[in-house]
Amino acid sequence: MRDSRSKRIFMACAVIVPFVAYCVYYYAHVFKNAPYKFSEFEYMTFEYGPGADSLINKYNSKTGDYQYVDTRDSIIKMNVHIPKEELLYLHRKAADLGFWDFPNVEVGDTTQRRNGMRPLRYIIEFKYKRKTKRVIYDESFNGDERLKDANQRLIKEIKLVLAKEEGKEK
Repeated sequence: MRDSRSKRIFMACAVIVPFVAYCVYYYAHVFKNAPYKFSEFEYMTFEYGPGADSLINKYNSKTGDYQYVDTRDSIIKMNVHIPKEELLYLHRKAADLGFWDFPNVEVGDTTQRRNGMRPLRYIIEFKYKRKTKRVIYDESFNGDERLKDANQRLIKEIKLVLAKEEGKEK
């Protein structure tokens, strides 16, 4: 009986403890070297419009400059500051959707038109002290459906946050 207990203790010390120690060592190193930490976040920019040459809807979280075209085709310029909590939310949403692993350019057939309009092009950029992630995404992109869905979900979240903060500014 005592011999059996000693074997279990030895087995735990010989197998489980080194495994746990290795996991702690490995993952501590991975998280320490994570490339996109919110503590190093500087600002984000978001631009979109029909085609590459007319990105008239713009937002910069560093300056708060926000410009967009309303339903009457008028350009509205205002200053909207997104609170740190909302920027953290967008940072986490981008991480959840895998934004850091997106290709930098996701462009499809730019000559393609829907209802006479060119497809919308989006540029999303997150700037950190040591790195920057910038993605150019066209609605005409014909890549993986999951990647398209992730782009559209992130764009939707950014627009929702901007609309909410714009409503507070008015």
